[in-house]
Amino acid sequence: MFGYESPQFIVRTTDGPIEMAVSGDTTTVYDLLIVGGGVNGTGIARDAAGRGASVLLVEQDDLASYTSSSSTKLIHGGLRYLEYYEFRLVREALIERDRLLGIAPHIMWPLRFVLPHTPEQRPAWMVKLGLFLYDHLAPNMKLPKSRGINLREHSAGKPLQDRYKKGFVYSDGWVQDSRLVVLNAMDAANRGADIRTRTRMTGARRVDGLWEAEIEDMAKGGTTTVRARGLVNAAGPWVARLLANQLELPNSKSVRLVKGSHIVVPQIFDGPQCYIFQNPDNRIVFAIPYEQRFTLIGTTDVTWKDEPGLVEISQDEISYLCESVSRYFKENVKPSDVVWSYAGLRPLYDDAAANASAVTRDYVLDLDTTDGAPLLSIFGGKITTFRKLAEHALEKLAPVLPAVGGYSWTADAALPGGDLGTGGFEAALNRFRDAAPFLSLPFAWRLMRLYGMRAYDVVGTAKSFADMGEDFGHGMTASEVDYLIANEWARTGDDVLWRRTKTGLHMTEEQRQRVAAYIKTKVG
Repeated sequence: MFGYESPQFIVRTTDGPIEMAVSGDTTTVYDLLIVGGGVNGTGIARDAAGRGASVLLVEQDDLASYTSSSSTKLIHGGLRYLEYYEFRLVREALIERDRLLGIAPHIMWPLRFVLPHTPEQRPAWMVKLGLFLYDHLAPNMKLPKSRGINLREHSAGKPLQDRYKKGFVYSDGWVQDSRLVVLNAMDAANRGADIRTRTRMTGARRVDGLWEAEIEDMAKGGTTTVRARGLVNAAGPWVARLLANQLELPNSKSVRLVKGSHIVVPQIFDGPQCYIFQNPDNRIVFAIPYEQRFTLIGTTDVTWKDEPGLVEISQDEISYLCESVSRYFKENVKPSDVVWSYAGLRPLYDDAAANASAVTRDYVLDLDTTDGAPLLSIFGGKITTFRKLAEHALEKLAPVLPAVGGYSWTADAALPGGDLGTGGFEAALNRFRDAAPFLSLPFAWRLMRLYGMRAYDVVGTAKSFADMGEDFGHGMTASEVDYLIANEWARTGDDVLWRRTKTGLHMTEEQRQRVAAYIKTKVG
């Protein structure tokens, strides 16, 4: 009906499956070397390891250090992408939204979004049509459908200025994005993958039908040569630079870096609902309940021309976000209200769109088999579709890399901690509290939301709160830090406080420093 097109795949000059002739000790040859520890890289590692392939993943920093921890943290189809006729992408994302909510219900949950309407925006009929498509574009969607509301009478209208009379509500989902990355890496490791953080690939070349790569241990120093039958370039913002610098290969595709920034302010409104606001420049901004006591506001779209890496929000972006929500809320939001901010670079496939907001969020998989050993480079993508992207990536590699063939298995397989059992999250939380009655409800809730059934491993053999070791503040104990070091590759205070958890937002600087010092005594 809508002419759904397939994801874009580019395959360059292959003469069919290549023969893998390996001399010497074949046990030292990985089936797949993956560069990049974001959601795409770890998702591919998980899927490939589950198919029986031997996998090595290297990440130059911590898992989810960049793009994958800097999102708006939504599992969504992308309502606004319908404006750009990206029906295939929205449909795929909506299907994936429901699947992800099923396999990781501890770190993901449904949300209801309120969209206030004014006559100067799109006509109401057009909004209704878009929401109808959003509700029905994918089959058998489980979340509640959209509907119109009277903001003068509905509780969701109370925080809004009186001039907003009509609105709409629709469903999408929330994800703790950096935890999603870590859980994929954990599951990959549980299935045999070798996950190495703080490890950088400094160069690679094809030798006798294999990839021979130099990797550098960024923490301890020293380089190692590894060999692999296939290479996946999932370097995110560095995808094009890795091709040009480390691999010294030509490439006709390019990535467009777009900076997205967010601010966190004290709670603006009561209730579990979120808001989506339309700005005069036609961009949209979300306001989302965050960490019980705050509101998350974002995002911006700013074209980035400099080198990729850590980025920060600008004063102009802070002002833009404050002004955007202040047009709608009764309570004026000021730059001085901001208690935390974060920014990241989205590595979008460059489709030559004039406006950064209009650049496609779809992905392109570029497969190069020119000289034997396959190289798959990933351009673009969004966090909601990472699992399907991984399936498509292995589907493209399978003809030239049989080790990653086999069946697709990740659609219904729970991520670590996600097997909550009968009754869902609330029932699992009650059982956890029965097993650890010394934990307060907020503390038990936080552990179950972060770790799911792995929360039992965090508590371990403790029979009292004191048994969990030093209390650093906001319920962060030595037992939890030790668990993150032992099981989730945490090596610094930022790893623990801002990526594995968000407890840093609730702590004082002195408490954060105590956590960092404790970790240093553990890992050096």
